[in-house]
Amino acid sequence: MKYSKMELPSRADHLWRYTPWKRIHPTSVEQVPKAIPIRWSLNEGGSLSDGVPDHSMNDDIARIFLSELRSEKVSLSVDGSASIVHLHGVASGHAAAGRLHIDFHQDTTVVIHLSGEADWAGLHITGSVQANVRAGVGFVNELSANTKFLRCEDWIVERDARLELASLSIGGFRCKNDLRTRLNATGSSLKQAISVHGHNQRHVDHHIEIHHNVGHTDSDLHVHAACNDQSHSISTGLLTIAESANQSDASQVFKNLLLSERSRAEAIPELEVLADDVSANHGAASSPVDPDQIHYLMSRGLGLEEATALIIEGFMQDGFSMLKSKELIDEIRTRLTVHLECELKR
Repeated sequence: MKYSKMELPSRADHLWRYTPWKRIHPTSVEQVPKAIPIRWSLNEGGSLSDGVPDHSMNDDIARIFLSELRSEKVSLSVDGSASIVHLHGVASGHAAAGRLHIDFHQDTTVVIHLSGEADWAGLHITGSVQANVRAGVGFVNELSANTKFLRCEDWIVERDARLELASLSIGGFRCKNDLRTRLNATGSSLKQAISVHGHNQRHVDHHIEIHHNVGHTDSDLHVHAACNDQSHSISTGLLTIAESANQSDASQVFKNLLLSERSRAEAIPELEVLADDVSANHGAASSPVDPDQIHYLMSRGLGLEEATALIIEGFMQDGFSMLKSKELIDEIRTRLTVHLECELKR
């Protein structure tokens, strides 16, 4: 289907309830603007090639819109000896867009850093983890504080494969993330961790879908959002277990830390379980900073801002503690520490 033929999504659809399509679109909703390609560079251990495989998941307005921006389409290949690859993307101009595909045929970790001063940025990432592979993907949003950002991801995990996804959202002004994973074969598993730092007037919306399409599959989702000033974080999680997917184990946990009276956070977990013999659970909690923790840290010589920053860092770091990949945890936590130190110096 063409974007011009699509109806605008209704806010009754929870995917667009908190961030309506017109608020994330780069221009008026009738237009598909010209976009500058995101510029990619990477360190040793991988290579980029033109083109991506056909993808059958382009069934919603965001993915179709991104596909029509005529952005460059690139695939990342990892060398056999590489344990970790860093991919850097820069978005510039009025509108920047990219399409990235990763096929994991071996155990490795890829960390994607996205930065730049673009007014609007759009990125669609697709990928698959082949049988018996252990893969890790880190995504760090370091865009300008004035950038609107639309991000879609589609992942497929095959037999006895494990995918770990870690997202750190610290950049951009208004961000819409639609992240979907399909566990398509017995023994496939997903661990997904997302940490959001809300500051100033940031609006960060994460919609996460995890689909257990067969039995004997596992997933674990943790979302931590620390919101300060007038920021707003929204996290919606849809966890589905198909009728034949017995012996599946799935959980999702949302935690929000509210640091000011004007900050807001929503957490909306959803379960759709059609099988009988499964383990599925979810939970959500929001709370302010514990004044006893602030008092304890300040009594040991820290100022109020330093004590608050330390609590934020511990809270956000904890979101990644369920991951197994040491390389992935170290990279994401290092970037978070640098970000919070820079925020404290402002």
